[in-house]
Amino acid sequence: MNRPIRILLQTTIHTHEDDWSIFRFSLLQEYLTSIKDETGKPLFAVTGRDRLSDAAGDDPILSSLDQSDFDELWLFALDVGDGLTAKDIAGINAFRKRGGGILTTRDHQDMGCSMCGLVDIGDLHYFNTQNPDPDDSRWSRDDPHTTYISWPNYHSGANGDYQKIIPVEPVHPLLQNPHSPTGLIEFFPAHPHEGGIGVKSDLDARVIALGQSLVTGRTFNLVVAMEHYTDAQGKRLGRAIANSSFHHFVDYNWDIAKGCPSFVDEPPGTGMKTEPQALEDIKTYVRNAALWLAE
Repeated sequence: MNRPIRILLQTTIHTHEDDWSIFRFSLLQEYLTSIKDETGKPLFAVTGRDRLSDAAGDDPILSSLDQSDFDELWLFALDVGDGLTAKDIAGINAFRKRGGGILTTRDHQDMGCSMCGLVDIGDLHYFNTQNPDPDDSRWSRDDPHTTYISWPNYHSGANGDYQKIIPVEPVHPLLQNPHSPTGLIEFFPAHPHEGGIGVKSDLDARVIALGQSLVTGRTFNLVVAMEHYTDAQGKRLGRAIANSSFHHFVDYNWDIAKGCPSFVDEPPGTGMKTEPQALEDIKTYVRNAALWLAE
């Protein structure tokens, strides 16, 4: 590709100073923008934006995403059902059918459930009231501390701490890190109540990494990767990734000094500061994802 890979970082909420608006993903955007190729040219051109609504209530970019020059969509689904209109969903689906790569992520309970209408991707995300986990033994609270949040809510650790991830064999290229002692990504940012993801259809997708609850000891799916495939209409759909929590990418979980919305009341940790490899690992994962989605 002779030009930079064009990435849209997009939330499903309108801009609000006291929320997880796009300005709280500044470290992610800065890092992606800083990556250069072997000649010193930027590998990625990154645009970050929150949801906007036109007169009809649709987002003018998402609803026509297939007509844009973006190569990838990184969708941070922070709503509880109203973050994407039918036209937005159609635009995103058409974008993927023209080969666009998509990374999607959400969080606990029903956060991000507006994604249920996305082709294939909606099947990868499990919520409390929509598309629940097919394993009904997981229909129970995992994080017992923040009692106003229900399942799925896997407790992988405090914000500001890291979690040890469990790669699923065979190890996926997204998890390779030649600079780590093991040659693999070992750590992700932790979060007290991550969401549920999985694979329950015949798609060319698989769980590639697991996390483990610090409360119950249960493992949970951390990352799902989906390959290209050609649909019945002959469209070659872009690759897709589902992550269990947007907290893997947000400033606060990379550096707690960046702050968080006032409604976050769990005490933070300091593991991301005390273990330098943790931040390098998530950055490596981000770089791997951006390159893999563009292939």
